[in-house]
Amino acid sequence: MLTVDFDLLGVRAGQRVLDLGAGAGRHSFEYLRRGANVIAFDQDTEALAEVETMFGAMAAAGEVPEGASATTVSGDALGLPFPDDHFDQVIASEIMEHIPEDEKAMRELVRVVKPGGRVVVTVPRQWPERICWALSDEYHQVEGGHVRIYRREQLIGRLREAGLREVHHHHAHALHAPYWWLKCAVGVDNTDHPLPKLYHKLLVWDLMSKPWLTRTAEAALNPVLGKSLAVYLYKPEVVGA
Repeated sequence: MLTVDFDLLGVRAGQRVLDLGAGAGRHSFEYLRRGANVIAFDQDTEALAEVETMFGAMAAAGEVPEGASATTVSGDALGLPFPDDHFDQVIASEIMEHIPEDEKAMRELVRVVKPGGRVVVTVPRQWPERICWALSDEYHQVEGGHVRIYRREQLIGRLREAGLREVHHHHAHALHAPYWWLKCAVGVDNTDHPLPKLYHKLLVWDLMSKPWLTRTAEAALNPVLGKSLAVYLYKPEVVGA
């Protein structure tokens, strides 16, 4: 389940890319399939071990184009262990809402991307996220949970102050918003309730089968109901441009 539109991002084979806050690696895997040299970066070493295993499985299955590479690095988003102007592209998907010092993380992100390089930042969309917070304290008041709800203008403003310029934005995952409302309503740790279990089966079926009906419905609903906001930006060639 990709939040980022890789066709909009314009990924090219051989590019050096960073998946910041890679988690389970979904965007890293897509970068690798497209021939990039990707680093999956996260604090969670257990998750990164599984990502590393998947990288190996992809190579064994012949899914990795010649010349592409992938590795994992563990560390802190507030102090990235990479030189200035190092990456052609950086993705930071669903991570900024977890970081108390988000503006510092944004400055680090800008530091490591090349002038002219592309950046995508995705966060939970404001109004679907507010419903989740209203329905459940468990949803966000946990260690490592969401520490803020972004307004679109606020997020773009902070990224601009960090040195980036917006190109485009869109919303994604409309079908996932009702699932999380259901989870929050019945208890996010309640794994036995039939309603979210049934809805989850629908989401898995949609992910695996990609039927025309649900794909068309989600595309139509994303501008209104999309749970995630994705912002596409670039780092100017000239500082302050």
